[in-house]
Amino acid sequence: MRKLKKTLLISASVIVIVVIAVIVFISPIAKYLIEKYDEKFTGRQITLGRAYVNPFTGYVYLSNLKIYGLKSDSIFISVDGISANFEMLKLFSKTYEISEITLDHPRGIIIQNKKDLNFNDLIEKFSPKKKSVVNNAPLHFNILNIKINEGEFYYREKTIPINYFIKNVNLESNGKRWDADTIAAKFSFLSGIGSGDMKGNFSINFTNKNYRLAVLAHKFSLEIIDQYLKDLINYGSFRANLDADIKATGNFTDEENLNASGLVAINDFHFGKNRKEDYASFDKLVLAIIELSPKNHKYILDSVSLSHPYFKYERYDNLDNFQTIFGKKGANVAAVTSNPAKFNLIIEIGRYVQVLAKNFFRSNYKVNRLAIYKGDLKFNDFSISEKFSASLNPLYVVADSIDKKRKRVEVSLKSGIKPYGNIAVTLSIDPQDSVDFDIKYHLQKIPASIFNPYVISYTSFPLDRGTIDVNGVWNVRKGFINSTNHLVIIDPRVTKKVKIKIINGFQYH
Repeated sequence: MRKLKKTLLISASVIVIVVIAVIVFISPIAKYLIEKYDEKFTGRQITLGRAYVNPFTGYVYLSNLKIYGLKSDSIFISVDGISANFEMLKLFSKTYEISEITLDHPRGIIIQNKKDLNFNDLIEKFSPKKKSVVNNAPLHFNILNIKINEGEFYYREKTIPINYFIKNVNLESNGKRWDADTIAAKFSFLSGIGSGDMKGNFSINFTNKNYRLAVLAHKFSLEIIDQYLKDLINYGSFRANLDADIKATGNFTDEENLNASGLVAINDFHFGKNRKEDYASFDKLVLAIIELSPKNHKYILDSVSLSHPYFKYERYDNLDNFQTIFGKKGANVAAVTSNPAKFNLIIEIGRYVQVLAKNFFRSNYKVNRLAIYKGDLKFNDFSISEKFSASLNPLYVVADSIDKKRKRVEVSLKSGIKPYGNIAVTLSIDPQDSVDFDIKYHLQKIPASIFNPYVISYTSFPLDRGTIDVNGVWNVRKGFINSTNHLVIIDPRVTKKVKIKIINGFQYH
């Protein structure tokens, strides 16, 4: 018995020593092999801090992993630590399974130059080759329980250029088995440029390309739009942020196959000459969606509201303020749109919105309430000898129950006119026929002298007093207008003629 015990003890000690030796030596060997044959198998240089490999349990840990760009000394992906559990016993059934994989603080950089991406070589290298004629038993691959902790991912586009990133990226997924079509995950991240955060969950079916998405965004900066906007404008500035609580299902190959509900709000929107001078802005635009389903011809909205919109339109001698930014007749936008090799996020969003909205009036649509609050619309004309300026402020537009099933939809507009006067308009329209509508309008207490810049330019005789009152009713049926209009000018008076000199095509007086 003593000899048996001694033999067992020695055997156990030898086994333990062998196991420890294997673990101790296999880890540096694994590190050596990865760094030696990295370019042979991946085409890229790979470096490690240290490696720990346990072939008995299948546990692998790599620290300070760095994968460099193709023939470059710049880092493509780096990970502070990556750990994985391999199911060793399943190798005998020709199944490769990673039961758990965790990436701690990964940092990745995607660089695009026109249609070229900095990982195209990896896609080409690891894409499946033509199927062999030999009928071997298939290999199966499962990757389960995927986690990303505190990631940071960059996107750079060289031609526009774009430089954007997100940080504090966290992702958890049950992973994907070889015989399953769907992968699902939940995620969260912060905007790298500006403020805000976003979180949610999604699932994707790789066979039929269906997806399911739920997103919650809080004051998420839309500064990436400003970078794409630089490609469309000669100068200018943009900023805004996004709130959203959206649930959607759809299909990647069919744009109209979308079913969405929830709330979308764009806040603190500013677009203009620079960060101090706006041409268009608003405090908040809110869309509360009950059901949006273009394929099923359903556009059911609880409300659409716009708070404190501001819009300034200015005419100059040749162009206006928007043509000076976007080019004559939108030449800059046309140039980008007509170039199929060039991707611009703003153009793509516009195209997608156009697809979603193209069947709106032929569909079952309903908006329980449409409202514009405290609007401010300005018009300045510098193309004449004396500047003309007027504005609608404060502007209110309200419509309740815009429903295709109703016989008529009522919309009302009320506003002050600066410097003096006010306007009221009511619109009654057939929701099933947009060329069937009635309009009743009334402009009152408008000083005649407000039009002096035009009166002087065309007659040389200014007005120093007088009040204008205009009202009327339009009845439009099948595109034909039947209207009654009344213009009343109270106590007008023309003053002395103003002499106008024309120098180099410009008028002076």
